[in-house]
Amino acid sequence: MLKNSFFKIIPVFLFLVLLNSCDKEYNVIGADLIGDSSFDLVKTESVVVAYNQKISPIQSDDLAINALGSYNNPSFGTTTANFATQLNLSAVNPTIDPTAKIKSVVLTIPYFYDKTKIINTDATTGAKTYELDSIYGDVKAKMKLSVYRSGYFMRTLDPADQFLKAQKYYNNQNSDFDQVKIETSTGTPLNNDANTAQNTEFFFDPAEYSVDVITNGVTTKTLKPPAMHLNLDTKYFQEKILNAPAGSLATNALFKEYFRGLYFTVENATCLNMIDFRKGDVTIVYEETVDEKPVEKTIVLNMASNAIDPIRTVSLLTQSNVAVDYISATKDDVVADDNLYLKGGEGSMSVINLFGPDNFGPDGVTGAPNTIPDELDIMRTKKYLINEANLVFHVNSVLMKTSPIPQRIYLYDFTNNQPIVDYGDNTTVGSNAKYSKYVYGGILDKATAANGGGYFYKFRITNHVRGLVNNLSAKNVQLGVVVTEDINTYVFGDLRTPTTVFTKAPKASVMNPLGVIVYGATSNTSAVPEAKRLKMEIYYTKPN
Repeated sequence: MLKNSFFKIIPVFLFLVLLNSCDKEYNVIGADLIGDSSFDLVKTESVVVAYNQKISPIQSDDLAINALGSYNNPSFGTTTANFATQLNLSAVNPTIDPTAKIKSVVLTIPYFYDKTKIINTDATTGAKTYELDSIYGDVKAKMKLSVYRSGYFMRTLDPADQFLKAQKYYNNQNSDFDQVKIETSTGTPLNNDANTAQNTEFFFDPAEYSVDVITNGVTTKTLKPPAMHLNLDTKYFQEKILNAPAGSLATNALFKEYFRGLYFTVENATCLNMIDFRKGDVTIVYEETVDEKPVEKTIVLNMASNAIDPIRTVSLLTQSNVAVDYISATKDDVVADDNLYLKGGEGSMSVINLFGPDNFGPDGVTGAPNTIPDELDIMRTKKYLINEANLVFHVNSVLMKTSPIPQRIYLYDFTNNQPIVDYGDNTTVGSNAKYSKYVYGGILDKATAANGGGYFYKFRITNHVRGLVNNLSAKNVQLGVVVTEDINTYVFGDLRTPTTVFTKAPKASVMNPLGVIVYGATSNTSAVPEAKRLKMEIYYTKPN
């Protein structure tokens, strides 16, 4: 009987050991949130000072996503986006017979679209019309689209740096490309088809399009996803590609020196589309006579780099009709602002100082200033254990009016132009890549009515703050905040003219055409509702 009881007790004992082990592991991860008789758990809202900075013309080359079109944001102004790219031969040094005659030249660049949102289906052709993704403004509006051969040579390396660094290109160089664009012999762009939907009345068509596919001599029509699908001037490509000067197609380096690329411009546009041009190409179909029989061949010009031949691109963004309040708010000063203007492209950002002023010495309450904020000095002296720290930005819906709100903003180490530690520690990935690192945060969210309602962005900066408190030599760096198109892209682009405050900004911000106005925090409390003021929430444990 005793023996049986003993064996019955063993599983219970093992369960308690396991439970105790799990509990210890839980406390290691969230230890600072557990109080006992020796500690008190405290929440405080720390002082934050933030001010606006204008982002002057900025490096906009080789972006993953580029805008095309024009969009008027009532809270900021109008952004017009042109684009230039080099091209690569998919197969270099093609053998072209003198009998070769071009049949067609087609430019194709796919759009982002939502496969789950089908607007309608054509009863005759079966072509589906989808909802386009990452498009802003009047999506049905027509514009003038012109595609030119570029006359501007984009270098890979910068001669001013002894060809050791990449040549930089900036968003305000549109005039450099425009003044050397190359027209056809009749003075038109390359997309001079009689169908005006391909040029003077172009729009971003969300419908599938049909192409002819020939298999064993049989032609069938195949539907392709929504894309820019333009017929280009066949006579021009006959002369410049099939009849190109000897050696100009021998390598991609020689080809880019010769042909240089394409330059896209828009006029009278009220819609702007974000496009991955790297997935685009120009397909040249031509016919040769072999043994007195016609043989069809193709030459493909890609817009993507390969391991040997990099493609240089540049997003050419111009600003106009800039809102008066936006101009006033982004003056070049370092004074705290009630409203923070975050805008992509040649836009604006905000600089943030945590922990407030430095009025006293190392204990935070007496002595002369020591270049360390008093609040941080006190936390260090009293050895507070940081459980959690959050930075919360509330959207100013009054100033935003009807402007679309960016889905994400990015917080980083402004002093050193690098991510903060919490960005690197969080490897969470959502079903949508745009929502990866969601614990780190910066994703647009909506507050409940009980919490004041409205939209906000929240960053978890626990490890950043914990490092400042635990490490007495850690520097309380300034933080920067910008809009972002891709949270996974953290490289920086140079300002064309550096300021005394900063020289670089995140390239992912250049890709995003939108802007958002969030509340700051100044002594002028009447201008910023208390519940919406920019603040840092800190949960910490202090010894009794």
